[in-house]
Amino acid sequence: MTPPFAVRGEKLREWRPPWPLDIRATVGLHRRGSGDPAFRYDGDGSVWRTSHTPEGPGTLRISARAGVVTGRAWGAGGDWLLEGMPALLGADDHPEELVTDHPVVSRMIAMSEGLRIGRTDRVWEALAPAVLEQKVLGIEAWRAWRYLLYRHGEPAPGRPDMRVPPPQQVWREIPSWDWHRSGAEPVRMRTIWRATAMNVERHPDRLTLLSGVGPWTESETRCRAVGDADCVPVGDYHIPGLVGFALTGTPVDDDGMLDLLEPFAGHRFRVIRMIERHSRRPERRGPRLAMRDYRGF
Repeated sequence: MTPPFAVRGEKLREWRPPWPLDIRATVGLHRRGSGDPAFRYDGDGSVWRTSHTPEGPGTLRISARAGVVTGRAWGAGGDWLLEGMPALLGADDHPEELVTDHPVVSRMIAMSEGLRIGRTDRVWEALAPAVLEQKVLGIEAWRAWRYLLYRHGEPAPGRPDMRVPPPQQVWREIPSWDWHRSGAEPVRMRTIWRATAMNVERHPDRLTLLSGVGPWTESETRCRAVGDADCVPVGDYHIPGLVGFALTGTPVDDDGMLDLLEPFAGHRFRVIRMIERHSRRPERRGPRLAMRDYRGF
């Protein structure tokens, strides 16, 4: 059942993309687990997303019918979100430039009509959860993200059951005991604290200058915030194996992944995204990684 949302203060924009668009495939990259307080799917196919924009907190609901995308927004940041809605949905992306005769990638291109790499133009809101995801299971990172947003984010305009991610400086003010209760250990906490010293919105190409932020975290941030269709998350636990298995039938390491993706330069993240969505997974041959819980330490 779709939760009720406010009509008062609603802002509206309609937009007709000039190409096929799969909204869930495109915007789903920004979802941090099924319980993400800043992201929701509705049964009717619509997508909800919150953000702390340069104009203030806002909530955006995106739906599509008969080729027309309808955006509804609430809050001080509503107009900003509606203005950026085409970019979020990949208006500045160029998937048609990926031309290849590779049989596997060609097949995935055909399967991925409507998948685009959009951008949020909110670097911090991509960087903070990426740091939480460093070297841990996704479920562990998403638990911390969920706790911290419910604890320190504000209720979303027009959708009070959701939360708006706190702005950058608020993260520095989160007390140590709430970090502990979230399950995020001190290493990730300190990385986020240190990152609050940089105006990351102005310097998305300098993130690795931050202590604790390496190429993996930078890639995970850039693909979402600036729509970088070529970034490669080197150091990921799963992706090299997925890429190798999809393209050769054999898992590879980071170096092998980079070699395999080299022919697709300019679109390497796009290829990764298609593989994540459409390729078979290699058979598991060992126990799953154990989930850690620092809250009991």
